Amino acid sequence: MPRGDGTGPAGAGAGTGMGRGRGGQGQGRMGGNKAGAGPSGYCVCPKCGERVPHRVGTPCYEMKCPKCGAKMARE
Repeated sequence: MPRGDGTGPAGAGAGTGMGRGRGGQGQGRMGGNKAGAGPSGYCVCPKCGERVPHRVGTPCYEMKCPKCGAKMARE
């Protein structure tokens, strides 16, 4: 908008582009509250439903179910 009269290239007005101000993306990378489940909680077996406490430093998908041997998932 060289003259400030609203003319100019298409898509080059207010409210376009990445810098939208306050109404932007929100929580930053990874969406905010889904970044990690934290140290507490349970791992659950998708096959038999067995629940075991989550161990800090070990992802649930690396643990095997104590009952049936399937890979666990985070609850």
